[in-house]
Amino acid sequence: MMKLYGYWRSSASYRVRIALALKGLEVKHIAVNLRDGAQLDAPHIARNPQGLVPVLELGDGTQLTQSLAIIDYLEAVYPEPSLLPDDPVMQAKIRAAALVIAADIAPIQNLRVLKFIRAEHGQDDEGVKAWAVHWIKTGFKAVEKIAAQSDQSFLFSRAPGYFECCLMPQIYNAKRFGVDMSAFPNLVEIEQFASAHPAFIAAHPSAQSDAVV
Repeated sequence: MMKLYGYWRSSASYRVRIALALKGLEVKHIAVNLRDGAQLDAPHIARNPQGLVPVLELGDGTQLTQSLAIIDYLEAVYPEPSLLPDDPVMQAKIRAAALVIAADIAPIQNLRVLKFIRAEHGQDDEGVKAWAVHWIKTGFKAVEKIAAQSDQSFLFSRAPGYFECCLMPQIYNAKRFGVDMSAFPNLVEIEQFASAHPAFIAAHPSAQSDAVV
């Protein structure tokens, strides 16, 4: 059985959990406590030299890192149900929208960045929150315009897939930081459809064994 090393509130781990659930794949979840710094301990550094989560360990011991690379692997090896449409142009559009979140929004408002600007640049709680909110809203403004071009329940698709794997964790984070989501009605509509789907319910942070209430 595959093993997923992750953290309940990690956006990147959340993305992979959604993809695994959408494909109906069984995996053993192993918690890596980011708050306690377990990601920097020697055993985890051996799994991922960056000291980040998630890490997907395959049955033969092969270890994969970076959430979108892991999702691409799952899509290639377990093609049904597909997370992307057949049309290469639409695949590119969906991946581009997903990357706005995974490459442009999430990295600059994740835990290690927020800890850095707090410790090294003297930001208090309000300053850290303002930083996170600014970059989330900046990215969401662009993604909202992309989503406005879709006339289906999910982004250019009748079923949730690649984009929603990235969107839902970022909306979860946005709400944690108090972002007013009413400014992004198309994203909210996708969220509402996805929230009722069993895969997203199973992958939600609150449903994880290491969740802290």
